Amino acid sequence: MKLIHTADWHLGKLVQGVYMTEDQRHVLRQLVDTVEREKPDAVIIAGDLYDRAVPPTEAVDLLDELLERIVIGLNTPVLAISGNHDSPDRLNFGTRIMEGRGLHLAGQLRAEPRPVVLRDEYGDVHVHLVPYADPAQVRHLYGDESIRSHDEAMRAIVTRIEASMDPAARHVLVGHAFVTPGGEPQDNTSDSERPLSIGGAEHVRAEYFRPFHYTALGHLHQAHYVLQDNIRYAGSPLKYSISEESHRKCFYVVELDAQGTAAIDRRELVPLRDMRRITGTIQDIETHSVCDDYVFVTLTNDNPVLFPMEKVRAVYPNALHVERRPEGVRVRDAAETAEGTGNTPERRREADPVALFAAFYEEVKGKPLEEEKRLLFADTYGEVFKEEGDAV
Repeated sequence: MKLIHTADWHLGKLVQGVYMTEDQRHVLRQLVDTVEREKPDAVIIAGDLYDRAVPPTEAVDLLDELLERIVIGLNTPVLAISGNHDSPDRLNFGTRIMEGRGLHLAGQLRAEPRPVVLRDEYGDVHVHLVPYADPAQVRHLYGDESIRSHDEAMRAIVTRIEASMDPAARHVLVGHAFVTPGGEPQDNTSDSERPLSIGGAEHVRAEYFRPFHYTALGHLHQAHYVLQDNIRYAGSPLKYSISEESHRKCFYVVELDAQGTAAIDRRELVPLRDMRRITGTIQDIETHSVCDDYVFVTLTNDNPVLFPMEKVRAVYPNALHVERRPEGVRVRDAAETAEGTGNTPERRREADPVALFAAFYEEVKGKPLEEEKRLLFADTYGEVFKEEGDAV
């Protein structure tokens, strides 16, 4: 059984006010070319097809173009789930009609899990589609008041799947979550991905996925495995923030043998334009060859530079950001920032909103924020955050 694992397309993505649609079409056509050339049994998309709940028309058109080419033109099933950026209801629309043609879109989590069954010469492969759902949704769906965290929600979901798994089949799980080896907190791989929870635990233990022959994950934007080789993130197909500068974007071609052992082949994607940092004086930069890359520029001139973006864009027409940091001006490292106030605009934007509110409360009231008020703020902020995400 040959499967292609991709994730986190984020169609409709804006980076510094620039739509990535042209760049997304360029790299995703490389994936489609692989489907045409290698004829896999299915393509798996592990969530975040869109970047927002109400995507722009260009994003919808691009997804329609890609799915039509893969499912209809190349007669290859597509198995996709919603991620935390998607609108589950919109992705769910018309799914029963489309399943007959090989397009399986799981927008909403179902109370009774039902796998998509694929077949090859060795028998059945059951693909379990687990769309993103926050703990409150899983708690309500299962009627289990003990589910309070993403870890508890995923454990409950996998337990239900395991209870009905056919031991004679091979099993693949497709999920969208923040999975770490032991469920311990870890930094995100990119600042372009929104957190899955506000003021609470969003991490899930990788051990829950041991019963599956392959686990195709989405949410984190850097391709990597977690705990063991067959539990993997495919990552995003493009760099969506400068924090992803060192990422090498790809998708996976996964082949399951008769016993379900997964052979995994990484296929790198070549972007239309790279995204990278450039540091130097404006005089140095003006000597560079003209380049279409998306660049974040740090100017090291001692004196202010007049019209810096205009000058940079004469060489780098797709420059996204320009700042000036004269040589000799030292930026505090992470350890120093942790020890200090960390009260720069950048740190404030990146801070946990609950921690930020707690610090503000203590500064104003002269006493620490009580746990009851902390939880109330976290719940309220989470609801507002979710409503604003759905309204974008």
